[in-house]
Amino acid sequence: MDQKIQDLFELSKNGTKEVRYNALIELNSTIEQPVDWAYDVWDDLIELLSDKDGHQRSRAAQYLSRLAAYSDPEDRILKDFDALWQVTFDEKFVTARHTIQTLWRVGLGSDAAKNLFLEHVIDRFNDGDKEKNYTLIRNDFLQGMRNLYDETHDEVIKTQALELITSVDDSKYQKKYAQIWK
Repeated sequence: MDQKIQDLFELSKNGTKEVRYNALIELNSTIEQPVDWAYDVWDDLIELLSDKDGHQRSRAAQYLSRLAAYSDPEDRILKDFDALWQVTFDEKFVTARHTIQTLWRVGLGSDAAKNLFLEHVIDRFNDGDKEKNYTLIRNDFLQGMRNLYDETHDEVIKTQALELITSVDDSKYQKKYAQIWK
């Protein structure tokens, strides 16, 4: 890993708010394609998923989701997915939501990772109606499934998403969710 990447990770943790944000944007852009240093930072990112700072948890989740998509030939995400998934239940809703909105990228990594992502999302969609903000969470999961479908053209994803939508009792939300798949 070169010094620039090391500096960006450091800035994303310790810079001013603007500097941290700019580092996040640059790192996310950098890891939208394969990188050879993913495993150099992997374990540190797993640790950051439980950091006391919600911003750090959110950033770690975003980085890991992208690294799992493009730079995880060993499929490490399969063993570490539960740690990432836990952040979708974060006490700070904004942290949970940022994680949910990026999590679909995990499914780009391998078929096993895609299946793991879908299994968790489907279970949460079906059983999460007692959660605060569950309609928004469902919307984000369906959008993630749509994003994954758009990247993979896997018809199984579309079928599963449409089945989830039709399972919703409230017609208002059923219509809202269906808009994602139009």
